[in-house]
Amino acid sequence: MARALKLGTRRSALARAQSAAIARELEHLHPGLSVQLIGIDTRGDRIRDQPLSTVDGKEFFTAEIDAALLRGDVDFTVHSYKDLSLQRATALLLAAVPRRAEPRDVVLFAPDVPARLAGGHELLIGSSSPRRASFVPEFLRQVLPQRPRDDADASAAGEARVRLVPLRGNVDSRLRRLHEPRGSAPQLDGVVLAFAGIARLWAHEASRAQIAPLLSLPHMVLPLSACPSAPGQAALAIECRREDVDTAALLGALDHPPTRAAAQVERALLAQRGGGCQQRFGAVQTHVEGLGTLLYWREAHERGDGELQIDAVQLQWMPETPLPAVTGRVNAWDGSRAERGAIESVDAGLAQAVLRLADTAALFIAHGRALPAAAADRLRGGIDTHVWVPGIPTWRSLAARGIWVEGCAEGLGIAQIATLLQEPWLRLPPLQQWTVLTHEQAVSGWPAGSAIATYRHMQPRQGGFAARPHESAPPDDGGPPIDVTHVFWASSAQFERWGRRLGATVQHGCGPGKTFEHLRRAGVHNLHPFPQVEQWRQWLRQ
Repeated sequence: MARALKLGTRRSALARAQSAAIARELEHLHPGLSVQLIGIDTRGDRIRDQPLSTVDGKEFFTAEIDAALLRGDVDFTVHSYKDLSLQRATALLLAAVPRRAEPRDVVLFAPDVPARLAGGHELLIGSSSPRRASFVPEFLRQVLPQRPRDDADASAAGEARVRLVPLRGNVDSRLRRLHEPRGSAPQLDGVVLAFAGIARLWAHEASRAQIAPLLSLPHMVLPLSACPSAPGQAALAIECRREDVDTAALLGALDHPPTRAAAQVERALLAQRGGGCQQRFGAVQTHVEGLGTLLYWREAHERGDGELQIDAVQLQWMPETPLPAVTGRVNAWDGSRAERGAIESVDAGLAQAVLRLADTAALFIAHGRALPAAAADRLRGGIDTHVWVPGIPTWRSLAARGIWVEGCAEGLGIAQIATLLQEPWLRLPPLQQWTVLTHEQAVSGWPAGSAIATYRHMQPRQGGFAARPHESAPPDDGGPPIDVTHVFWASSAQFERWGRRLGATVQHGCGPGKTFEHLRRAGVHNLHPFPQVEQWRQWLRQ
């Protein structure tokens, strides 16, 4: 049966893009249905000269739209879930929360920022979010490429200087601030945006034409494990009148229960802190296939002396498969605390890596030790090659060598960011076309031809001779003792070095990425993935 619905939306390009996407999806799910977008001005769109955290009141982006819905001027509305207040009118029904888009934040930089970093200039980054102002500068100081050390001036090297300044406006107006002439009043070195907002604009044909020329910029995708996003970020909230059961039934086809549940958890944490956009608080819940549900949250507090106290990120993990109870005697060995083993270079791999960089568009560096000096010289100070890494420690180590890194897999394995890397606006090549730099023992875990071994882990020595791969290592070589009951492997190389001397009843733990895959292929029993080694330690303390 033919039916027409009116969808109330803000007039901004982003709001119209995400509302148009919902309209088209509804029309696809319900043949005969047509949806008309009705633009509505909101107070938040009119106030552009000051941060909303300093403005009295609330419902900046929803009050006028709510009023139109309650009057019957429109049949349903689409909001960015993070813009909704915690208390909604009882006459309104949250009819659907569609599948969430990518929840991370991204920082985009002016084209000349690599040169400005090399020159030691302070970077001005635009954002009016108290949450971003609290977490983003701290993170960027650690991961932006450092200046080469000058022996004559030790102060020439070190963390980048970063300062956040207030910034409001639509996505395109913020991006234009990065293209203003250097030295002009509007010019900024960077802006912090929601990744999902850019993705939705790119997916909307008219909006894509507007922002595409503005996006050829250096950028960094911020990890949730260091910079948790706003509660509900990247999720949409679709509301209708509670009494309108027919419309609610149509909208319900878009609901994604896991996204709804995650947003509710995040907003409950925000409610505990009083709610509001003035909170220096981030929370995001995500699910990792095979690992379980991860809930990151973080907050900052203004101290009495005017300084900011930034708390460490908290992680709550709900395993996909329940862990066995820890009973009886526990003799645990933590591979993350083991002394780093000796390595040696693979000369053929070093040469191949340098040659491959000449025509490699995207590079995954599995460990800081995998990037040879000659290859680092090619990458240093440039942004032509897209560089990604497994986690924040590798990101920091490469930043110290002057390398621009765009993002990381947060220690969860590259498979967990495969969807992110396929986002069209990033304009990255397919993963099978990437080059991977890693160690010799890990090459087999990557698609044939993509991985280059630039170094190998040396076997432990016995009696002055290198041990054969399947020989037992001496008991005092820093590995797990023979009677160990629980072990955490920090790498596949550790397992190859020591794993075969352990008994069949040992409980094995490791991260969820390539190390887990390696151990599973090796036929390891009693194997459990953990998001971080700290969760393994917590399990043993229970």
